[in-house]
Amino acid sequence: MTGPTYRALDESKIIGTLERLRNRIGERFPESGLRKVAEELIAVGNEVAQCVAYIRSPNWPIRIAAGVAIAGMIAVLGVAVTTTLRLPAGIRGLADVVQLLEAGINDIVFFGIAVYFLLSIERRLKRRRALGVIHQLRSLAHVVDMHQLTKDPERLLSSEPSTPSSPERVMSPPELGRYLDYCSELLSVTSKLAALLVQYFNDEVLLGAVNEIETLTTGLAGKIWQKIRLLERSTDV
Repeated sequence: MTGPTYRALDESKIIGTLERLRNRIGERFPESGLRKVAEELIAVGNEVAQCVAYIRSPNWPIRIAAGVAIAGMIAVLGVAVTTTLRLPAGIRGLADVVQLLEAGINDIVFFGIAVYFLLSIERRLKRRRALGVIHQLRSLAHVVDMHQLTKDPERLLSSEPSTPSSPERVMSPPELGRYLDYCSELLSVTSKLAALLVQYFNDEVLLGAVNEIETLTTGLAGKIWQKIRLLERSTDV
């Protein structure tokens, strides 16, 4: 029995962390929409786990179909090349030979393109599914940002009266700090879910999308931590 590995992310551990975070949010802010966001992130996390399993498993129907198609094309190409090498009796000069060779080269080029297309079908299908999950993670990151948008420590600690359209000040400074910390944790776990998709799938397009998620969540978390530091400085005074 092998022990836990610390060189790779474990989707079950990440989802477990999300579930505990959901419970922590619910215990402190039972009526908060942030708990529902955590629920949605857990649902997407399960989709990520399913997508990772799909990516890691070979798609045998597609591989067999591609192999049969390539074998048939090789047979056709072999017949075409053999026919080309048998110089017909009507060949009269170098120009005709060059024309036959050019036709054979074109066949080989088209064959190579077709083989590349067939061999890349599985990769493109897996990439498409993973990008769909990435889109959901990106949307959830923005949803988390919307939940912390109006949680401004300056307004909480200011004596300036609120206007009718001002956000309600229902949290104490410690509660606000905990709420912002939860938002930062949700963003961190979001980026880890995205990283799972490229852990066993080396695809440049998908890696670029995952890097965008990492940049997005890091930037949003940076804004949150500025608020947390401001809150800590204000309460220390």
